[in-house]
Amino acid sequence: MLAVSGVVVLVFATQSAYAIGTAVDLGTASSYSVLGGQSVTNTGPSVLDDDLGVSPGTAISGFPPGLVGGTVHQTDAHALQAQADLTTAYNNAAGQAPDANIAGDLGGLTLAPGVYAASSTIGLTGTLTLDAAGDPNAVFIFQIGSALTTASNSTVSVVNGARGCNVFWQVGSSATLGTNTTFVGTIMALTSVTANTGSTVDGRALARNGSVTLDTNTFTGGTCAVVPTDTPVPTDTPVPTDTPVPTDTPVPTDTPVPTDTPVPTDTPVPTDTPVPTDTPVPTDTPVPTDTPTEGPFTPAPTDTATPTDMPAPSGTPTPTDTAAPAGTPSGPGGNAPRNTRLPDTGPQVNTPLTTAAVVIILGGIGLIIMGLRRTRRAAPRP
Repeated sequence: MLAVSGVVVLVFATQSAYAIGTAVDLGTASSYSVLGGQSVTNTGPSVLDDDLGVSPGTAISGFPPGLVGGTVHQTDAHALQAQADLTTAYNNAAGQAPDANIAGDLGGLTLAPGVYAASSTIGLTGTLTLDAAGDPNAVFIFQIGSALTTASNSTVSVVNGARGCNVFWQVGSSATLGTNTTFVGTIMALTSVTANTGSTVDGRALARNGSVTLDTNTFTGGTCAVVPTDTPVPTDTPVPTDTPVPTDTPVPTDTPVPTDTPVPTDTPVPTDTPVPTDTPVPTDTPVPTDTPTEGPFTPAPTDTATPTDMPAPSGTPTPTDTAAPAGTPSGPGGNAPRNTRLPDTGPQVNTPLTTAAVVIILGGIGLIIMGLRRTRRAAPRP
């Protein structure tokens, strides 16, 4: 591509520039808005977002009225390390292979990401546009062999995702920003940096050996994180539902080993409970009568046996011995019977049960005698 602006000729290959340029690591120098090698001088209410430092020089002036958003490092170990890291970064930017050569004035140009090299002084009058083509990580590096000078009201504009933190100006001598210049990127000057009245910088002014001079300037930004190239399109965030409260997980217990199931035995069939029968009351054995002999029947009275005393019943009464039958009449016509009496076994107990037994026995005897008489009467006489 050929671009003409005054006497400036620019030749570059867009694709190769995008492929080669890599961001410069500033180390601890990245925390500074302004860092001088010899001194830092300010006039007016300049505002620095980040640190202010000087090393190996010792002079810092104009703060206040200038304001520092970070920390002032005046010839301390931090400023010393920052100068060392600045030297490394300067050499890194100068050592990257250029994608295109530039010369003269950059005003009116639109540049793609890449490394641009100039063997001597470069100027900027008007607007220089840096187009990242939608890549927020696109890098622009300018290698300037001598001085960088911008005219009043000049502008460096970044578009389509380009960011000041990825723009680096490696200057072989000094850089000078004209009044009310709007500048973007980190200036790494071998000698000095001068920002005239009203100039603003989205980046840094770092001088290795000389001084930094300010006059009512504003320094912002300068640091950015790496952004993914392909940004996914966000989807609608689902409305979260209430998260259930987890319950305690029960501790499993040992599974019991099953035992053999006992074989059921036959249930015995209950037998009928026998119903107790009434215990019969024994009756006295009837006393046999004397056997009649031939001839007229004359019953011989028999002595009634006196029953023995009976003990008090417990449960079923036990019958007493039956009285011995009266003796058999001897000879025809019968003799008086012999009285036979059982010996007394003890004192008689006159109880209702004994009386009832006696009555029953006598009644039975009487019935037997009456039966025999009827039988005799009914029998035919010979």
